[in-house]
Amino acid sequence: MKLLGISGTIVGAKTRILVEKVLEEAKKLDPELEVELLDMKQYDVQFCDGRDPSTYTGDTKTMIDIVSSADFYIIGTPIFQGSITGVLKNLFDLVNPEALRHKVMGFVANGGTYQHFLVIENQLKPIAGYFRAYVAPGYVYANTDHFNRQNELVDEDVLQRIRNLAEEVVHMQKALKAGDIHAYS
Repeated sequence: MKLLGISGTIVGAKTRILVEKVLEEAKKLDPELEVELLDMKQYDVQFCDGRDPSTYTGDTKTMIDIVSSADFYIIGTPIFQGSITGVLKNLFDLVNPEALRHKVMGFVANGGTYQHFLVIENQLKPIAGYFRAYVAPGYVYANTDHFNRQNELVDEDVLQRIRNLAEEVVHMQKALKAGDIHAYS
C-alpha cells in the first residue's frame, strides 16, 4: 500500500513538517507501508485549463501520475485568506476524479491563528466528498504557536493528534483493502 503525503504549497515549511510527521507515524504503525512525499515546491505545475488530464506533460504529468498511483493520502495546506492554497486547488482540478474515488484521505493544515481550523471542515472535506473519497474523522490543525523558532513541532497535543490521524488512515485503508469496496462502485 502506498501512502502519499501532499504538501500543497510552494512557500513555507510548516505544512511539509506536518505532512512528514503523519507519514512517519503511519510508517511506525505499518513498516511495510510505502510512503512518499509530494512537495509541490519541487514541481513546476501548469494551471488546469479543463483538458483531459492525460494530455499534460512534464512536471504536471509527473505530479498527476504520482497522485493517481497512490492508495491513500495525507493532504496538507497552509490557510491563506481563510482558504486552501491555489496550488492545492489546482492539483485537485488536474487529477481525474476517478483516480481518487474510494481512497482514504486525511487532512492537515496550518495557519497563523486558531480560527482557521474550520477550513478543513468547510473546504477540504467537501472536496473529498466530490471525489467520493473516504475521509478520516480526525484531522490536524496547527498554528504558529505549535512550532518553536527552528520550525520544530513542539506542541504535545498536536503531536498526539498526528498519531491519531496516522492510526485512523492506516486502519481505514487496511479495512477497505480487506473488503471489496469496488463491488459497490
